[in-house]
Amino acid sequence: MTQLRGIVPADAAHIAAAAEALKAGDLVAFPTETVYGLGGDACSDRAVARIYEAKGRPSFNPLIVHVTGLAAAGDLAELPPAAFVLAELFWPGPLTLVLPRRRNCRLSLLVSAGMDSVALRVPAHPVARALLAASNLPLAGPSANPSGRISPTTAQHVADGLGDKVAMILDGGPCRIGLESTVVSLLEDVPQLLRPGGIEVASLEAALGCGVALAPQVGDVAAGLHGPGRLLSHYAPDRPVRVGAVDMRPGEALLAFGPTALTAQHMANLSPAGDLTEAAANLFAMLRTLDRPGITGIAVMPIPERGLGVAINDRLRRAAAPR
Repeated sequence: MTQLRGIVPADAAHIAAAAEALKAGDLVAFPTETVYGLGGDACSDRAVARIYEAKGRPSFNPLIVHVTGLAAAGDLAELPPAAFVLAELFWPGPLTLVLPRRRNCRLSLLVSAGMDSVALRVPAHPVARALLAASNLPLAGPSANPSGRISPTTAQHVADGLGDKVAMILDGGPCRIGLESTVVSLLEDVPQLLRPGGIEVASLEAALGCGVALAPQVGDVAAGLHGPGRLLSHYAPDRPVRVGAVDMRPGEALLAFGPTALTAQHMANLSPAGDLTEAAANLFAMLRTLDRPGITGIAVMPIPERGLGVAINDRLRRAAAPR
C-alpha cells in the first residue's frame, strides 16, 4: 500500500499522486458535492474488495461507480432512452442511475454485488472530476465511512472513521449538498426511486414526463438490493435517534429545525430559518456533533416532508431504525 499521507490539499500535485495510488490498487478518499467518497479502481476485484473490507460493508450491498460522463457510462451499461433524458439534465450532479450491465462490462462483479446491474454517477465536484480524469479509471466510490454510520461531509470526518484505511484523503472542504445522491433504477419499464437524495422526485418526473415509482422497502437481506443506501438501519450515530420529537427527555440532545421553543444543554439547529437546503448540508455534521459521551439520545424535531425534506427524513428514519 502507498504510504499513508492523511489529509492533503486537493491541489494538482496531490490529485496526480492520488491517481497513481488508485492505479496501484490503493484506496483514496475524495470530495463530491454530496458526501466524501471512498475511491478504488472499479475494474479491480482486489481494490473493490478492499473497499468492502475498509468499510465493513455487507458484500450484498452494491457500490456506486463514478464515471466521467455519458459516453463512459455507455461503455459499462445499457442506456435506455430515459437514461439519456436524465443524464442530459442532471449529470454531472447528485443522480445515480441503476442500469443493466453490458455483457462485456469490465467492471468488477463485486461492485454489482453479483447482480446484472450497475449503479453509475457522474459527480459535479471539480476535485472528483479531476481525479477521474487523472486516473482514467471508473471509480467505485461509496461514502467514506464505516458501514452504517454517519456519512462524512468533511475530510476530518473521513480521517476520524477510516484514516488508517486510505492512502490519502483529498481535502476539498465541506460538501455542498451534504446528502447522498438520488438513486433511480431504470431496470424496469417504470423508473423506480431506490433512494431519495439531492434531486427531488418532482424534478425527475417533470424531466421524464411520467411518474417515478417508489421502490419497496428493503431490510437487512441480500435479495433485491440493486442500489446502495437501502438498508433499514443506516447513517446511524452511536446514540439512539428519536425522530418527530415535540418534547425533550432526560439526557437527550436536540437536533432542531426552524424557530423552536425547545431547548437542551446540547443542541444544534439544522436551519433556524427553516431552509431545507441548509438543513441537508448540515445534517450529518450536526449528528456527529451531538453524538457525544454523556448523551442518552438525540431528539430530532419534525422536518417537513417536501423537497429535500424527503431525503432528510429518509436518512433520519434509517438512523433511528433498530440495529
